[in-house]
Amino acid sequence: MSRTNQKKIVNAWAFYDWANSVYPLVISTAIFPIFYMALFVESDYIELMGFSFKNTALIQFITSFVFFFLAILVPIMSGIADFLSNKKSFMKFFVLTGSFSCIGLYFFDLENIYLGIFFYAFALFSFWASLVFYNSYLPDIVKPEDQDKASALGYSYGYVGSVLLLLLNIFMINFPETFGFENSNEGKIQAMRVSFLTVGFWWLIFSQYTFYYLPKSNKKVDRKLIFKKSIFFGGFDELLAVWKLLKKDKSVKKFLIAFFTFSTAVQTIILIATYFGEQEINWAEGEKTSGLILSMLLIQLIAIIGSVGGAYVSKIIGNVNTLIIFNISWFSICIIAYFIESTTEFYIVAGLVGLVMGGIQSLSRSTYSKLIPETENTCSYFSFYQMCMIISIVLGTFMSGAIDQITGNIRYSILLFASLFLLGSFLLRNLKVRKTNKDIEKYEKTPKRNVTPKEPN
Repeated sequence: MSRTNQKKIVNAWAFYDWANSVYPLVISTAIFPIFYMALFVESDYIELMGFSFKNTALIQFITSFVFFFLAILVPIMSGIADFLSNKKSFMKFFVLTGSFSCIGLYFFDLENIYLGIFFYAFALFSFWASLVFYNSYLPDIVKPEDQDKASALGYSYGYVGSVLLLLLNIFMINFPETFGFENSNEGKIQAMRVSFLTVGFWWLIFSQYTFYYLPKSNKKVDRKLIFKKSIFFGGFDELLAVWKLLKKDKSVKKFLIAFFTFSTAVQTIILIATYFGEQEINWAEGEKTSGLILSMLLIQLIAIIGSVGGAYVSKIIGNVNTLIIFNISWFSICIIAYFIESTTEFYIVAGLVGLVMGGIQSLSRSTYSKLIPETENTCSYFSFYQMCMIISIVLGTFMSGAIDQITGNIRYSILLFASLFLLGSFLLRNLKVRKTNKDIEKYEKTPKRNVTPKEPN
């Protein structure tokens, strides 16, 4: 493969972040939480299936439920994708279901709450499922010494692309009359509904560039084997083989434990930040909607610096030391956030969150990519990475939702997150990364052990 073609493939891979990152920003983080909270005019509580739920607790429980099913199904799907050598097809499927579910959120309201929950849940499921197959391409197309850079490039594309669409939606929401909506709260809510449409079409259209250039696997599959044994159980066999290898690899196992710990906090904070700002900050009259959106925009813009800066710092002091610094920084931010009430304080904390959010996400992905052994079954390995993240969200959103439901105050969840970051920094101590930039040349010259799982019978 020529250097030019390789560059095109890496850029196309990274461009998927541009396509799909509009979902976590516009829907999960910025606009949907505001839209969702605006629906609760009379009360913060809603009756659902015979139970009374606090609105913020309900959305966290739904999120936890979705990720619970992800935890069950993603390993199966990734194992199947490795076995059939068709992870691009899986990725395409979830782009379709995810983008159309975003479009379906246009119909979300309290009168159609069950339909709205369905579209919310399916969009969330599809987004995260697609990431399993997307992330697994990284070690396939990028050399170990360039993976930090490529991973950071993807996150940077994602932050820029999502910010551009968010800016368009901010303008539409703040000036609804320009787009034919009434200049009122109802007009702004209608503009928010349209923003969900823009996310769906953006995700669907721009992902096609990625699919055009991403290579098909050259792995040969014995089609007779497929018919002799269930593909479903074939996926389990491959995952079991990888799991046995992971148990023997102390470095990978130690990283996954640490990653699970701090990811529980990081991912939950990302999901509930806007809900926290909506309920716990003293906004001036008419400032809340624009203030919350601008705060999330600030996070994304600064996250670009954090993503690129994290990759740069890691070259100087190493991946692990940089991750420890990020964890300690997150801990400090959580302690500060617990006491904030004013809008100025919220903006400052939002900026700090952006700085560490981009760095810890990008560097975690590339660090794991450096830790895993040389193998063709990268999808199965990355399923475990994704599994840790998914289960961490199950645990994080459930615990945070339970705290919110019991106490009636989402603020108390911050103390839980702070403790997890502190524990995460402790668990990362003395972790050795095999494929560091300094050692890569030496590592490439050493014989590689055979780590490819045994094919299912």
